[in-house]
Amino acid sequence: MVTYVGSGPYCYANSVAMALAGAATPDLVEFLTGSAFGFELLGGTLPLFDPYGWDPEAGLDQALDLLGFACDRTDGGTPADALARLRAAVADGPVVAGPLDMGLLLYQPGTPTGVIDHYVLVLGVDGDTVRLHDPHGHPYATLPADAFVTAWRGAGVPYLTAEYRMRSGFRTVRAVSADAARHASLAYAAAWLSDGHRPAPPGTLGGAAGLHRLADQADAGLPDDTRAHFTYFAVRCGARRLSDAARHLAELGRTDAAATADDQARLVGALQYPLVTGDDAAVAAILRDLAPTYATLRAALG
Repeated sequence: MVTYVGSGPYCYANSVAMALAGAATPDLVEFLTGSAFGFELLGGTLPLFDPYGWDPEAGLDQALDLLGFACDRTDGGTPADALARLRAAVADGPVVAGPLDMGLLLYQPGTPTGVIDHYVLVLGVDGDTVRLHDPHGHPYATLPADAFVTAWRGAGVPYLTAEYRMRSGFRTVRAVSADAARHASLAYAAAWLSDGHRPAPPGTLGGAAGLHRLADQADAGLPDDTRAHFTYFAVRCGARRLSDAARHLAELGRTDAAATADDQARLVGALQYPLVTGDDAAVAAILRDLAPTYATLRAALG
């Protein structure tokens, strides 16, 4: 097993790891969110390599609790209220802002675009300028405050329940080692793999059922928007999550689960080439090979 190290869409994990100032690595944060432990076909059309009913907000709350950290999660208000709240909070330390709309972060080339959920770490509000670390490759980026607030509103992000969400005031509430956090997370991982009764958009399918439905769609030819989502985000994120999960499981001595997660990472990573080249028959075959592995992983976790 050779664990991947490199770039990838780990925005919330990177943002929280920066906010915790070295108390947890991004891959540990991601592992503790439970994101690797499942698959869902959201609304019957959008493939995501995360559990049925999971979203980054639920995952972050889970990870922070497992690590023994608390923070102040706030949201809502007018744009002016939100900016004042951000300005006050960041005076005491970095603030994780999000989910926001990456397509409106206008320092990124090619913006504006369609809605893309994202998280950043705000470092300061200097007059009318917001200064931030964007884990999508933009350290110390700046943006006019009004433009940042427009992106921060998060309009169109499906799992955002209130505008202008942020997390600040990160603090330790109990001492927890990385090993203890990882061990405690395994019960959550098993639950994410088992529970298909969480709230989700109509038509959503999880696990093997979702993968078989997606394979059937690939047999008929994937729509362009599904292919783009797959190639730019879902495969990159999913394969990395599973690769990191395999390493953490191996370090915990869960060798069977680690081997299964590593097999899953290889299968998900192998989707990229046929997706880009339009070989949907190969895509469908890989998805069908992947389908039974989630039950295998659940069994290996005990």
